[in-house]
Parts: sequence; C-alpha cells; structure tokens
Amino acid sequence: MIVGTAGVGKTSLAVRWAHQVRDLFPDGQLYVNLHGYDPGPPVAATDVLVRFLRALDIPVERIPTGEEPRAELFRSSMAERRILIVLDNAATAGQIRPLLPGAPNCLVVITSRTRMSGLVAREGAYRVSLETLSQSASVQLLRTVLAAYRTSDNDEELAELARLCARLPLALRIVAERAAARPRMPLRDLIADLRDESGLWDALSAEDEQNPEQTDAVRTVFAWSYRSLTPQAARMFRLLGLHPGPDFSLEAAAALSAVPPVTARRQLDTLAGAHLLEESGHHRYEFHDLLRAYALDQAQSEETEEGRQAASERVLGWYLHSAAAAAQAGANTYTLPVALHPLPENVTAANFQDDKAAIAWYETERANLIAAVQVASAGGMDRIAWQIPAVLTMIIADREPADTWLPTQQMALEAARRAEDRYGEAITLDNLGIAYRHLFQLPQAEEHFSRTLTVFRALGDTLGQARAANGLGVTHMLAHDIDQAAVRFEEALRLVRELGNPLYTGAFTRNLGWALLERGDLHRAETALRQAADVLSAAGESLEQAETLTLLAAVYRRSHRFDEADGAAEQALAIAGDSDATLFEALALLELGRNAIAREEATEALGHLQQAAALFQRAGRPDLQAAAWDATGEAYCLLQRTEDAAGFHRQAATAHRSRGDQWSLAAALAHLAATLVQDRNFLEAQEHCREALQLLANFSGPEAEAKRSHLEALLHSG
Repeated sequence: MIVGTAGVGKTSLAVRWAHQVRDLFPDGQLYVNLHGYDPGPPVAATDVLVRFLRALDIPVERIPTGEEPRAELFRSSMAERRILIVLDNAATAGQIRPLLPGAPNCLVVITSRTRMSGLVAREGAYRVSLETLSQSASVQLLRTVLAAYRTSDNDEELAELARLCARLPLALRIVAERAAARPRMPLRDLIADLRDESGLWDALSAEDEQNPEQTDAVRTVFAWSYRSLTPQAARMFRLLGLHPGPDFSLEAAAALSAVPPVTARRQLDTLAGAHLLEESGHHRYEFHDLLRAYALDQAQSEETEEGRQAASERVLGWYLHSAAAAAQAGANTYTLPVALHPLPENVTAANFQDDKAAIAWYETERANLIAAVQVASAGGMDRIAWQIPAVLTMIIADREPADTWLPTQQMALEAARRAEDRYGEAITLDNLGIAYRHLFQLPQAEEHFSRTLTVFRALGDTLGQARAANGLGVTHMLAHDIDQAAVRFEEALRLVRELGNPLYTGAFTRNLGWALLERGDLHRAETALRQAADVLSAAGESLEQAETLTLLAAVYRRSHRFDEADGAAEQALAIAGDSDATLFEALALLELGRNAIAREEATEALGHLQQAAALFQRAGRPDLQAAAWDATGEAYCLLQRTEDAAGFHRQAATAHRSRGDQWSLAAALAHLAATLVQDRNFLEAQEHCREALQLLANFSGPEAEAKRSHLEALLHSG
C-alpha cells in the first residue's frame, strides 16, 4: 500500500513502478481508479469485478450477480496466473477486500490517502508512506521541467517556489508549467503572484487537518493557475466540473461548453499543458480528483444556475442522442421507439460507421452513461434519465450482466413516474422484466412484464403490448409453464399481425412454435416454425431464421425424421457460420448432437457436442453449455462409458442448480440416475431420483408426467 496526502504522487509512483516490473507478471496487469475521493460516488467493488473478469476473457453470461460470487470467480480465475493489480485511489478497506486475488503468484498495489490499518493487520499488507518531496528533490523536479525554457533561475528562488507548493508534486508540476510558459518573466514575480494569491478555495475535497500547510498550498496553486487561464479556457475548465463522470471525450467536452470540437480541442490542450487535465487516450481526458472538485466549485460560484442547467442538459442530451445512435448501429432489433427532443444547433451527437464502432463507444462510455442517468435524475431532468437506458435496451440486454444496469433502470423508473410519462414507465418496466429474467428471478420478471402490459394497454400501444406479452411468454417458457407461454405468444402474434410487422411476426411465430414443440404438439409446431422461417428469410433476418431452423430440426428429431433433422440443423449451422454468430452455431451443433444420439451414433454426437459446449462457453451461455454437457453424458452412456457419462451429468446438474433452473436440474438428475442404474450404483441413483421427483412436483403436463413415470421406474429398478 502506498499511502500519503492528496497530490503527493501516489498514483504516479504506483503506475511507473508497475511498468518497470511488468516483465515479472507475464499474464498481464489490471488497473482501476476507484475514485475514492472524487466528488461523485466511488466505484463499487462489484462493478470493478465485472471489469476485471471481462479483462480476463470471462464471457458476460458466465459472470454471476452479487459481489461475493463475482469475487469467488475472480479468485478462481486468477489462481494459475501471474498478474499485477493496481487499485488506485481507494477510500476504504471495503473497496479493496473483494478485489484481492488470493493467489500467491499475484501482487496487488494499492494507493490511498488513509493508512488502512485493517489491511495491514488482517491481510498482511505492506505499507509504504509517501512523504512530500525533500527541498533538493523539489528543486530538481522544477529544474527538470524548466530546463528547456529557463536557465537563469537560482536555487534559492526555486526553493521558495517549492515551499509555497508545500513540496507536493501535483502543485509543483502545475507551477512549473506556468513558469515554463513565461520564460522571460522573473521567477521572483511568479513567486510574488503565488504568495499574494488570496482567492483560496474553501471546498477542497479532502481537508487534511494534520497538514494544513499542504491543504492551503494546493488551494493556492489551483486558484493561481486557474486565474491565469484565458476566459475561454477557464470556462471550459469549470464547466467540465459538471460532467457526470471523471473522464470524458473531446466530443462530450464540446457539447458541454457549446463550442465546435476544434475549438474544444485547443482549450483542452491548454488545460492539459497546464496540468489541470490529463490526456488519457486519443481525444480522451480525465481530472485528478482534487482538480475535478475545484472545477465544480468554480462552476458553482461563477456560473449562474441557468447556465449550469443549460450546460448539464447539453452534455446529458449529447449522451442520450449518442447512445441512441450507437443502439441504432449496434443492436436496434426489438427496440421500442423513443421520441428524443432535438439537440441544440451547436451540439452534434456521435455517429458510427458500423456496429463494431458503436459497441466500442458504448463499452468506453458505459460508466459515464450510468452516471448521466444518476445526474439527470438528481437534477430534475427526468425525461433524459429514463430515455438513456430505454434507447440502450438491446445493447444492455445482449452485452451486460443483468445487474450492471439494474439500479440505474430502477432509478429510471422512478424518473418516468415523477415525470408522469406512462410510455417511459412502460418501457422501463419492460427493461426491468428483461433484467430479472436474465437473472432467472422469474417471479419478479413476470411481475414487471405484467405491469408493462397493463400500462401499454392503457396507452393503446399495440407494439408495446405485443412485446410485453412475448416477454411474459419467454418467462413462462423458462419456468416450463408451457401452456401459459403459448397463450402469451398467441396474444403477441395476434397483435403484431394487426400491425403488419414482419420481423415481430416471424419472431413471435417462432416462439409459438417453440412452445408447441415443448408441449409435444409436433404437427402444429412444424407448421408454425416453417411459417416463421419463411417470414424471417423474406425479412432478411438470417440469425432469427437460423434459430427457427434449429427448432424445426428438433421437431423432426422428435418425429423420428432424422435425415430431415440433420438437414435443417446443418442449414442453420451454415447460416450462422456465414454471419460468424457463435451462439447460433452452437445451438445448431447441439441439435446435431442430440439427433446423433437419437440415431445411436454416439461418436458422431460427441464431436458435435464438444464443439457446441466450447462455443457456448465463448458466447457466455453457461445454461446452454450445461445442456451440452448433459447431452454429452447421454452419448457416453451409449458407449457404455458410464463413469464419464456420470461426470458430465453431475457437471450439468451443478450448473442448473446454481442458476435455480428446477426443470433442467430434474432432467439432468434423471439422466444421472439412469447412468448410475446402468452402472449398478442403485443407492445413489435412488437419491437422485427422489430429488428429481421432488422438483417435478412443481410441474404439470404430459412431459412432466412422463418424466415422473420414468423416475418411478428407476427408483424401483434396484
């Protein structure tokens, strides 16, 4: 742990040292700024864990919800790696503990303004207290910066300048840059200006009562440097204090200050040259937390309330419109329309050439987008607060762990209700339903989709009603309530047919075919799926068509039309392969494997299933990977390799149990019991039979009854 006062150089030391030792950690480095002392909220450990797990190539769908499960996955993922972790600007030990890997080959470097004695006592942390520079080191730093600009300054004047900066590196660099910019101005005049600076800042974010001299020095240097800026650069600096997050792009700064990007770039370069900002990437900048708090203080004291409100509305509107453009380019399918208020004439939203650029922008701006919702909600801009997550519906649903946006979506719902915007309320309820469904919290998902349907009915919005009904149908399918799912899919289909929407008509017809397949109504399922495939093909929705063909292959398999099943699944595989769509390739391979099992071609099945399991892992679908494992167990059972079969069934059962999927768990336990009976392990088989029967007591219908009969037979087989 590197500990010390604000501006003493903890981050610079940690990052520089990390670069020097990076060769000792061949598996990489992880860095996060925890923003423990920013004006805004610190970064939560659970969010950092998502960021780290993604950096370790863990697929999104494999990342669990909740801090402790994520910390466990992080520790297991780090177990065999040698990685250096830098946790910058930590405020409390609580931020740190979930991020400790526990692996002896890893090293964690922490920077903090507090001593964090608990980490020393409990975790054995080694603390390095970083003091201010000595007088000689301070003079050396000043001379290093000034060498190319000033050569006649004497050591006594440089020492006095260092004393006025309390020998803090942050303050020294700011003062040195100003001195370098005025090479002909005598240093004694600069010292007099600094000594006479009386506009001291009274809102320093981290008052250090034990070091008042350092606090006063930082206040003085900031004010002194700020007042030397041109009016345009000073305005840019203080308005940036209103930005929702600590880092920002050139375009966001231009929107905030209502100037063209080329003008914003000149002003940002001026601020970076004065060390009031840091350039953190191509056209991206960030504040030191003290400077961000100082900028906010200046905005509050020098800008009118109307001016601050207008600037906030500009930048939040820029994020909203840019998010909508990213969603349009990256994942617009199934997104409900949202009417956006136009941006001011001097603000231009981001635009994207393709889906990759759109998604890359979203990944970069995720934290700022979440912060934008929080700022909009707190600032009474309720329309923007609910519209940002609304336009990002499918990007969030497809690319995020379900709880990443959940608190923000709940905040958006409150904003829509405050604004008495029923349409916004309905869209946000729908988004929450999707999130809870992805979390497999099916009662909460059903509740939110039902409320969505009620609001859309009151509004007379047919498309919204259809989406909500379909959302309920998918939720019922996951709960294996097939009859209710079919009712909802038929309702959704009737509504979109009224609208003449081919995409939704094809998709909802496909979903109805899925329900009919699971209900065992194979003739009607085939008819529905054939219709869906034709509609989706005509609409140019190739991936939706591939998923439909995979379901059609399952119909053929269950009808013992194995050649047709292979043909449909291979067609789906070819379509998915042309689109480089990993998930849809895996679905087709899983169906090819199941069809091979039905034909008792176990070796062929294993080839398909092993590929499917690997692709499901890459796509981040542990639920479907577990299905592939369960089918793999069936294939090994055909080969009389019962020990291998039982291992795969156990693996599948563990995955389904962790997700809370009772129907799939019961199926995996039934397969495991059958394998154990074949291996004459009757006692354990009976144990699994009883658990599966208990789980199936919650389900009705012909398939559940068939599974119960099979399990009863197994239970008495020994």
